Amino acid sequence: MLDELHRNPAPPVTRARPPQITDAIDSLGAASGVANVIMQLSWPEVGWGVRESRVDTGNVYKRPFKRARTTFQYLAVATLGTDEDKRLYREAVDRVHRLVHSTPESRVRYSAMDPKLQMWVAACLYIGFEDVFEWLHGPMDDSDREDFYASAQTLGTTLQVRPEQWPATRAEFDGYWREGLDRIRFDEPVRRHLIGLSELRMLPQPANALFGRINKWVTSGFLHREFRDAIGLPWSPRDQRRFETFLAVTAWLNSMLPESIRTISYRLLILDLRWRLRTGRSLV
Repeated sequence: MLDELHRNPAPPVTRARPPQITDAIDSLGAASGVANVIMQLSWPEVGWGVRESRVDTGNVYKRPFKRARTTFQYLAVATLGTDEDKRLYREAVDRVHRLVHSTPESRVRYSAMDPKLQMWVAACLYIGFEDVFEWLHGPMDDSDREDFYASAQTLGTTLQVRPEQWPATRAEFDGYWREGLDRIRFDEPVRRHLIGLSELRMLPQPANALFGRINKWVTSGFLHREFRDAIGLPWSPRDQRRFETFLAVTAWLNSMLPESIRTISYRLLILDLRWRLRTGRSLV
């Protein structure tokens, strides 16, 4: 959840119904996307798996727009898709992940089909959705947080995570998360890869020059302290105050928009999925 590094403590918001993972489907949440990727790749096996991947069609530096589409489409399918959508997307992801594995020359051993590594990726996705929800819709109390968590299992099971792997309660997830934080490590090649993402080096000019610096700052703000410290991104009290202002202003602006506008990117990605299935195009 968003801790004191992300926003000032505030009382939970009274809600008409318990929140669900689908309530965190806000297009503005994409602003925290690079931070979440850094979190996912903080385990060496995941970081090196992406850094060394020989699947060029999924390389963010070679195909940045396709990589962005497949990443956010996965989230759309996992949260809004039908059971059949999830099955088909999981099969498509599996076909790619089978090609991502370590070689005898690799610094660490890994396989993208390893359910334990996929559980960590899914856990980071969950934390990202929880952060986005509290950023845009206000803090949850413990009961709301439990309901929100209970609706989120498909973030993992649409990957290779088995249902029994997903911690049964939010409290059990906290224990898993704390243990996972002990495994954070960014080897230098992986660190350079991720810093480049934060600076938007994968984008052509002038986008890189115009938005790289601000994106790196926003990414630093969304990173939980453990990840930010591990990857070596500076953050000052002044940065924190400015980031809290950014959160407050963007949340207010987001609240002024109708739901149809706030969720449009995810709904378009579901429509794109339907088109790809109908025309026989590749999903990933």
